[in-house]
Amino acid sequence: MKTIVKYVMLDLVKNKTIIVYAIILGLLSVSVLSMDSNSSKGILSLLNITLLFVPIIGILFSTIYFFNSIEFTELLLAQPIKRKTMLLAQYIAVAAALCIAYVLGVGIPIAIFYSGLAAFTLLISGLFLTLIFSALALLIFVLFKDKTKGIGAAIIVALFFTLLFDGLLLSFIYSFSEYPIDKPLLGLISLNPVDLGRILVLLQLDVAVMMGYSGALFKKFMGSATGSIYTVICMIFWIIFPIIMSARIFRKKDL
Repeated sequence: MKTIVKYVMLDLVKNKTIIVYAIILGLLSVSVLSMDSNSSKGILSLLNITLLFVPIIGILFSTIYFFNSIEFTELLLAQPIKRKTMLLAQYIAVAAALCIAYVLGVGIPIAIFYSGLAAFTLLISGLFLTLIFSALALLIFVLFKDKTKGIGAAIIVALFFTLLFDGLLLSFIYSFSEYPIDKPLLGLISLNPVDLGRILVLLQLDVAVMMGYSGALFKKFMGSATGSIYTVICMIFWIIFPIIMSARIFRKKDL
């Protein structure tokens, strides 16, 4: 596994998309953090950038890379290597490369301009989202044989979690506003990793105006500490479940 991770990582280091991704994140982070003297507003602005860019770039890049590496995958499968090991090694390499780009682009500016729990939580949230959407890309790769359909599915998944889910959630809240739906909403919010990433950071900011409905809901029923632990557990599940499903499907898949 280490050898596969090593060579895939060496290939990704040369990838211009990863480099450009890190540079763009760095420029956006520096411009946002240097413009606003209010640390909470700066972190919130950077959070919005993270929630928009990381899921879309993460899932699209990973999906395209997995499909483009199909010949390399077939070559590896001709060797005495377990399918699960090969698949996990490729996921680790791709996710690690995207995580490194995120740390360079966002982590370094945060370390320069801000310090504190909220800034650190923002970095952790972005890393979680990178791992989650790379895992979803892996699942898409094993589900679809056609590259075009796979990329289309990746775009739909990214748009659903970043844009459509909140609209559907607001429709649900509006339709059942007369009923006690606070606790069921906690479960529904857990179905969106992007919302979980947002809540994880907002619970540390402790600014009532910026909490939003979902953040206020988590704080009301769980408090900051318990809400953060629950959010982290849910995000870990979002990483593990797609990987396990991918391994099971790939084991029986005919390339």
